Order: sequence, then C-alpha cells, then structure tokens
Amino acid sequence: MPMSDLPLTGHCLCGDVRFEITQPLIGATYCHCTRCQRRTGTAAAANGTLAQDSLRVVEGEELVETFWPPDGAAKLFCRACGSALFSRTRTDPPRWGVRLGAIDGDPGIRPRFRQHVDSAAAWEPIPDDGLPRYAGQAPPEAFVSDAPH
Repeated sequence: MPMSDLPLTGHCLCGDVRFEITQPLIGATYCHCTRCQRRTGTAAAANGTLAQDSLRVVEGEELVETFWPPDGAAKLFCRACGSALFSRTRTDPPRWGVRLGAIDGDPGIRPRFRQHVDSAAAWEPIPDDGLPRYAGQAPPEAFVSDAPH
C-alpha cells in the first residue's frame, strides 16, 4: 500500500478538535467488542495504532475528554460533539489508538485482523474478508507487524 503523506490530519465531527499524526500508523484493527459497539453505535470500531509520541492535538485540546472504564483502555472524545477520537492503554508507555474515521483522507493502512468476534453484533454479519479473527482480545504481537495483511 502506498505511504500517505505525513503528517496525517484529522478532526472531530464539529471540527473543534483537530490533530496531526507525524509518523505512519503501525497497525490497524476492527474491534467487535460490545464496548466498541456502544461507544460507536456501529457493529465494529476501526482503529489505528499510533507510533510512540506521534500524536499532537493542534486545536481544541481542552475539549478532549477521557473516559476510563474499570477494565480496558481509555476512550478519548470531543466534549462538544461526542466524536470518538482516540484510545489509550494503562501500560507504560501507553499504547495509543486513533479512530480511522476521524482521519482526513486515506490513513495509509488497512485493518489487519478482527478481534472480539465472539461478541459481534447479531444484526450485522462479519464479512468474509479473509482477515484473521480472534474470539477475544488479539495477542499483543498482532497489533504491530511489518508483514502486510
């Protein structure tokens, strides 16, 4: 896949939060967990994994709100319009994610696998796209890979 021009840019629905990503995304996934379904209102969330220290909020940082569920990664969203923007793990250093739909244009990467397919929405069948599937959480090595998928 051809490399997208850097920095990648993106924003929330209302445009008050704008960000840039200064390094190529290092992975992308579809997540079918019920938390992602409820957070996005869709059957699966499409997420990109960010390289360490590659995310910069350039406008509206004061509008970025964080929700820490009792288990799982934090969800960061625009307080003004509710757009889901980022995720962050509790690990040190944290692993950051970006919602692919918040990126302007082509992110230069495609999802490599589907995780939490055991809780996939009954009302939308998972497409037969040949991507690896994991019943629950994918193993850590699946999130970052140099191998094209």
